[in-house]
Amino acid sequence: MFTPAVTVHVNRDSSERLEAATATFETAKSFTLLLEGHDSPTHVHCRLDDELARVASLPQSNYYVEADARTPVPIEVEAGGLEDPVQGYLEVSTGYGAESAAIAVTVEPGPDRVEVDESLSKPQRSPTVQSSEPAEPLFGDLGLPGDVGPAALAALALGAVVVALAVALAVATIAGGTAAVAVFAVVAVVVVAAVGLRFRPSSSR
Repeated sequence: MFTPAVTVHVNRDSSERLEAATATFETAKSFTLLLEGHDSPTHVHCRLDDELARVASLPQSNYYVEADARTPVPIEVEAGGLEDPVQGYLEVSTGYGAESAAIAVTVEPGPDRVEVDESLSKPQRSPTVQSSEPAEPLFGDLGLPGDVGPAALAALALGAVVVALAVALAVATIAGGTAAVAVFAVVAVVVVAAVGLRFRPSSSR
């Protein structure tokens, strides 16, 4: 992963000299201060001003920079919770403060800040779930198969007529007399008429 960096040249062309490669620096994440040694070795002191120290930190303040060598100084930045940019200074000094260089650093809000959709905080209604199971057959409660057709119904009705006529005939035989025969005839006529009306073909309109 690429880490941004800012460079300060140490003792280039003369002793006790510091020269920043840039006067300003912007970042939204941790970066590296590169202390680039040149003619002679020296001790370098690094610090962050109060504003920059709110969001950044150094592992230590003092570094020994060898001649013709590069000394990296990692600077940790915590920008994830920022609402607005933070501006401060990274200061580098040598010779007990006789020579110094300052870089204006701007820390931008981090890209990992999550925007929360306000609609997500509102209660969500659960969608109505419709059953995909087929409806119970009309004759399920009667113990009959659900796919009973007209022919089967006609057979059942005919059986009922036969039973009714048989019962009426038995009553007429046991009771005897004209009244019993009349009752049998009435029952037979009513049952036959009801069956005929039930299964009469419907006329098309």
